[in-house]
Amino acid sequence: MPAPATRRTARLATTLVIVAVLGAAAFAAWRYLGPADKAPQLRLAKVERGGITSTVSASGTLTAVTTVLVGSQISGQVREILVDFNSPVKKGQLLARIDPETFELKVKQADADLEAARTSLLQRESEAASQRSQIVRAQITHEDAKRDVERKQSLLAKNFISEAERDKAVFVERGAAEAVRTAQAQLRAAEAMVANAHAVVKQRQAALASARNDLSKTSITAPVDGVVISRQVEPGQTVAASLNTPTLFTIAQDLREMQVDVAIDESDIGRIRADQRVTFTVDAFPGRTFNGSVRQIRKAAQTVQNVVTYIVVVGTQNQALQLVPGMTANARIVTDQRDAVLKVPNAALRWRPAGVGAAKDEAAPAAAAGSGPGNAGDQQARRKRLIDELKLDAGQVARLDEIFAEMRTRFMELRELPEADRRPRMERIRIDVRQRISGMLNAEQQKRYAEIVASETGRGSAAGGAGRVFVPAAEGPKEVSVRTGLTDGNATEIVAGDLAEGQDVIVGTQQPAGSAAPRPPSGAPRLPF
Repeated sequence: MPAPATRRTARLATTLVIVAVLGAAAFAAWRYLGPADKAPQLRLAKVERGGITSTVSASGTLTAVTTVLVGSQISGQVREILVDFNSPVKKGQLLARIDPETFELKVKQADADLEAARTSLLQRESEAASQRSQIVRAQITHEDAKRDVERKQSLLAKNFISEAERDKAVFVERGAAEAVRTAQAQLRAAEAMVANAHAVVKQRQAALASARNDLSKTSITAPVDGVVISRQVEPGQTVAASLNTPTLFTIAQDLREMQVDVAIDESDIGRIRADQRVTFTVDAFPGRTFNGSVRQIRKAAQTVQNVVTYIVVVGTQNQALQLVPGMTANARIVTDQRDAVLKVPNAALRWRPAGVGAAKDEAAPAAAAGSGPGNAGDQQARRKRLIDELKLDAGQVARLDEIFAEMRTRFMELRELPEADRRPRMERIRIDVRQRISGMLNAEQQKRYAEIVASETGRGSAAGGAGRVFVPAAEGPKEVSVRTGLTDGNATEIVAGDLAEGQDVIVGTQQPAGSAAPRPPSGAPRLPF
């Protein structure tokens, strides 16, 4: 009879298990889904005094200060190459040689032509000398004829000869005079032939010099001291120099001094000045910061997809030769700095109690530009602001959603990277987002969008604008009107307002213990405009 007792024991155990499970479920429901009327707890931060640095962030490319493209002015087959990549060279050093055989033959031909021209010159000069002697003989004959005419005239006066003899002498004298003039004309022609022969000699000399010059150009030499950073030719290759000079080598003159060509948006270029301090990083050396200064602001604008940028040249020292041309640099140009000022986190300027909207004259702080992680609500708020303030049409809204979706994906891919690598790549994504959004807008929308970006990234006037923060009080959050100044993207200077150092300001809320379980925060960083 033990079977019924065993079954009763099993049913009792099952009942106890079910009761325990139901009890645990009830407790969990009370714990997490219970009182929903608990007020959220406030997250506070301190008003601090310290320094604020305003920067402009952009990416650029490292280049040598002086880069020389070494080409060939003549066509031919490359016989030998004497340098390679990274070879240090001196000015005048032989880099390569083009087959000189053809040019040597041209030199020999030009030399032979010059000798023939010189021989012809000698012949013309001898002919001219012969013509001079002919003139002398003709002049002697003419003088003799003149004296004969005078004698015949004297004899005719004495009736010793007839007039016919005198006339014959006169005719002979006239013929002699014409012979002199003919010889003189022939001399001038001979002298012209001599001058032409001289010109031909000069032509042949120039042709010889040109042939020798072409022969000398078969030896490709370095125009400056430096390092070969590029070689684009191989032995046996034929180079053809026609309208464009083919580039054989690229020489960086001195890699101990380099520059970064940074593309600065037109909304930021007004804040850039010569000699401003610059820091930049490169992907090759994560976690390391390099220093430089602004050397030049080029006035030539570059327009890509309706985005106008200007090139700012940043000079930097490279004594260790770690930086090489072509690296992508993520630069931060220090445009303004404040020391020992009162400042609050930008989150304090953004936070509003439920039911309180933003004042119309408030200047949005810098952190709204995507300086840190955000949730879907923040992203939707930014999307709505762009749609409302820019008055986007349906096509632009669709394009905006595509850009935001793609950027969220790109941000998600950066989650596993170290902080030193993630920050510069996030900055490049932000810049790309702004450029792509600006590229789909018309001129009027672009102007308004530039104002939004300026306000959201702290790129506006250093004079700042109106703002407000909320401080904890017994009756609830209390509003304090402030005047904001410089911002660095994380904190904003307080120029005027009823705030003191060390005072608490509200930066956000969090669900209290025992309330409904909060949604896990989104891992995607906040999207920039």
